Amino acid sequence: MRRTNKELLAKGIKSFGFTVLAMFMGPFLIYEAFKNEGHPFYWPVLILGFICAVLAIYLGFRSVSIVMEAVFGKKNKN
Repeated sequence: MRRTNKELLAKGIKSFGFTVLAMFMGPFLIYEAFKNEGHPFYWPVLILGFICAVLAIYLGFRSVSIVMEAVFGKKNKN
């Protein structure tokens, strides 16, 4: 029976932490940008918000992949 790779699982959980941070920062920054459309930093904050939102999606898939690899092992390519 195969055992869980604890180091890889810890890496996946840590990655989930960054995912949650990006999941909250993205919508927050987008909301703040739309709330202050007349401000000179409107575009940089809006772009940063969209980058955080896309990063949250990427990190979510990556985190799940790392945890799945830690629990079930590497996928064999046959």
